[in-house]
Amino acid sequence: MIEQTEEITLDSIDWALLDKLQDDASLSNQDLAARVHVSPPTCLRRVRRLREAGLIDRQVAILDTARLAPLLGHGLQAIVEITLDRQGEEQQAAFEARITADDAVQQCYRVSPGPDFVLVVYAADMPGYLALAQRLFTSDANVRNVKSFFSVKRAKFQPKVPVLSRG
Repeated sequence: MIEQTEEITLDSIDWALLDKLQDDASLSNQDLAARVHVSPPTCLRRVRRLREAGLIDRQVAILDTARLAPLLGHGLQAIVEITLDRQGEEQQAAFEARITADDAVQQCYRVSPGPDFVLVVYAADMPGYLALAQRLFTSDANVRNVKSFFSVKRAKFQPKVPVLSRG
């Protein structure tokens, strides 16, 4: 794997590969190569290089929450602001490690200014959220303030990083 400090140079084909993989990472190498107009061996080599460089973190399936709702229940998604009492690096790192280990936490950001962390969490229902809040926030003596916002509608969800204007 290429070290983080080592610089990688990308050309228009690399940028196109990154863009197409964000749209559909399940494309076969043949289909991906055709979409970016390179040979399949070239495509495979370049994608491997992008992975080894750490530019492709992982591949995941994004589930359709609306279609899953009848099977799982609609659930609650909340955006939670957390302010810590002691905000030293050690305290923030400890809180972050504990929070990110919990499957209910879908996203975690250290932010500034304002609260110390913003989380996106998922719970099956309000009792589930209360249990989550107790487990993650209330029981932590270093948590000073918790402010939760409950999602009533997801207007957009797009994990794609715009890259096509590059290269």
